[in-house]
Amino acid sequence: MTEDTKGAPATNEDEARRKANMVKAGIGIGIGSAAIVAALLYSNSARRKKGDTKVAKED
Repeated sequence: MTEDTKGAPATNEDEARRKANMVKAGIGIGIGSAAIVAALLYSNSARRKKGDTKVAKED
C-alpha cells in the first residue's frame, strides 16, 4: 500500500463488496446453525426411539 492510498476514503465499489461479503457470511452462519440444530434434534429423537430410560415420559 502506498502512502497516497493509505488514507483514501472507501469507494462505493469497496462498500458494495464489503456488504456482499457480510451478506454471504450471514447466510453461511444461518445455514450452519440450522444444521447444528437439526443434528441435535435428530440425535435426541433417535435416542428416545431406542428406549432410553433417562428421557422416558412420566405418567
